[in-house]
Amino acid sequence: MKTSTNDETLQSRLANPAKLVPELGKIGAALFAATGNGAIPQTTISLVQLRAGQIVGNTYLTAFHTANLRKAGEPEARINAVASWWDAPHFTDAERVALAVGEAVFTASPHGERVPDELYARLSEHYDEKAITTLAIALGQVGFFIPLALIGKPLPGVSPAEQWRD
Repeated sequence: MKTSTNDETLQSRLANPAKLVPELGKIGAALFAATGNGAIPQTTISLVQLRAGQIVGNTYLTAFHTANLRKAGEPEARINAVASWWDAPHFTDAERVALAVGEAVFTASPHGERVPDELYARLSEHYDEKAITTLAIALGQVGFFIPLALIGKPLPGVSPAEQWRD
């Protein structure tokens, strides 16, 4: 998809990744099914994936996950507070620990282990093993698509279906 702004043509760097590598559709569908198994609330997954987009500094991912949260009816205050979740009053304890784990996974730790035993213990207070595994898969899902977003530089606010009609 091409969009003109002040005589500049904006477009993704890559053509439709699913057309270039058709196996991508199956991988994406499998990850979507795995994260949608009901073990962890979809809102929590979206909050964690939004934070991952913020951490890697990708506008496409932050716009994509923000739009998903809005469509799900999340209040703007909660969406806006994801960037500073640790001191925002808008999240449950379970959401906070999921955000902490997501941040630990995507941020280098100067103190050694990214997800230390103490953080895992806090996580296991709120989630059973299936939910923890689902959270790990949700982090892997966004992690899988981060390189496509950083390298391909899709247009923020434009859905994949609209962006890549070719």
